[in-house]
Amino acid sequence: METVLSDGQNKNNRAVAIWLLIGVGMTVVQILLGGITRLTGSGLSITEWNVVTGTLPPIGEARWLTEFGKYQQTPQYKLLNADFSLGDFKFIFFWEWFHRLWARLIGVVFALGFVYFFLTRKFKKDMVKPLIILFFLGGMQGAIGWIMVASGLDGDAVYVKPTRLALHFTFALFLLSYTFWFALKLLVPKKQRAGDTSLQKINIGISVVLVLQLLYGALMAGHKAATAAPTWPSINGQTIPIGLYKNNDGLLNFINNKVMVHFMHRGMAYLLVLLVIWWSIKAYKMHRTAFFNKTKWLPLGLIFLQLLLGIGSVLTSKGIVPNRWGAFEWMAQLHQFTGMLFLLAMIWMLFINREEKLVEAF
Repeated sequence: METVLSDGQNKNNRAVAIWLLIGVGMTVVQILLGGITRLTGSGLSITEWNVVTGTLPPIGEARWLTEFGKYQQTPQYKLLNADFSLGDFKFIFFWEWFHRLWARLIGVVFALGFVYFFLTRKFKKDMVKPLIILFFLGGMQGAIGWIMVASGLDGDAVYVKPTRLALHFTFALFLLSYTFWFALKLLVPKKQRAGDTSLQKINIGISVVLVLQLLYGALMAGHKAATAAPTWPSINGQTIPIGLYKNNDGLLNFINNKVMVHFMHRGMAYLLVLLVIWWSIKAYKMHRTAFFNKTKWLPLGLIFLQLLLGIGSVLTSKGIVPNRWGAFEWMAQLHQFTGMLFLLAMIWMLFINREEKLVEAF
């Protein structure tokens, strides 16, 4: 396959790349809105998925009371929020509605951009496959989001299922990463790609651990597992905590046991720090392209910031007050944001350091 923008940049490809980077920025905002929705307990406030009619919020007191009545039939209201007033409901409704509205706006920006670039013939033949994949990923993400919400509307569930939250979050990050990679193909000249295979194995190792770490981060959020061990550096005074493995649960301990989820998330954080230090030592000894030399500090800086914010999230989890935004919520949100920046930094390093055949494969 012919390399897209292999020797320089033309105006058409730059325009398409900017469009994709706008999508990257909007997706980052969308994931952050998802974090706010989760932290405010807003995710189950809208009990239906109305793609068109759900674009506008309720207008008038009667409509608000109707929506509130629907929410009052959910397990979350009956078991957790039975003391909610209409004003409390409006607050949580807003965040879920805005989260969904922003998703619609992403779809509009993508659709309008696609139509414009198609009609003006700015798309090249080798852009077709990535665009089809982006369409598919966007549609799948919306479907997974509704499946996640539906998991919290029946039985005795007061929150969505942690495994479905993890799937929704991980899929969103994959969509973010793929869009960013596609944009880099159009923006970064071949001469600025370091192509250094000596960092390849460490890059792959970091990426594998990072995927697992992000998955466990979502499980942490779903289980609200920060409060299971609000201490550091120990885990409730122990290095290997009690209750880590329950024989009756077997392998399900790794996704359902709060203490195990917490332990795994911390352990992989430390492993990531060590791997990034190793990568950085090797990278700092190398002098390759200008892009590589100017950005090789990013992974190390971001992973240490991420670690500090993670510690802050754990320690402030003791002060969580239901339905209030406080220190823990700020720490958790910043922790999530920095995690996305670290992911994008590693995607960047993978792109400019990997062999050309991997770049062309996507």
